[in-house]
Amino acid sequence: MKHRITQLGLLFAVLLPVTAVADTAELERGRYLLKISGCNDCHTANYAQQGGLVPEDDWLTGVPVGFQGPWGTTYPANLRLLLNSMDETQWLNYARIERRPPMPWFALRDMTDEDLRAIYQFVISLGPKGEPTPLYAPPEFAVTTPVIDFMPKQLPQ
Repeated sequence: MKHRITQLGLLFAVLLPVTAVADTAELERGRYLLKISGCNDCHTANYAQQGGLVPEDDWLTGVPVGFQGPWGTTYPANLRLLLNSMDETQWLNYARIERRPPMPWFALRDMTDEDLRAIYQFVISLGPKGEPTPLYAPPEFAVTTPVIDFMPKQLPQ
């Protein structure tokens, strides 16, 4: 019996580090995908302005500055709160839903399930932080928040 317990202990000692490495690899993949996909550019305050040098603890907390165009006014959501309110399956479904501009929803739509899972796991690992951002406002609704103007100008007649 003692020999069998030792074998089980050895098996766990060998398997546990592999699992931890896989989890770390998935988190690193999620971090990488977020960085190269431009998620932080809109969903992290001052990320683009600071050349990506915003502390990771402040990533993806949303920005209360709207993007205003013919579609109305949209806001970059606090992804830390949003994803922490979902399970992984809900996220996979949510990630592929068409969104209003300027959200490049088609980039998420075209990602593999593995990529979306890695993003989800990374965002969840950051934990919830921050406040919800304002909700979408239709074109006829005047907002009082700062906005970035996406209205076409000087179009040919």
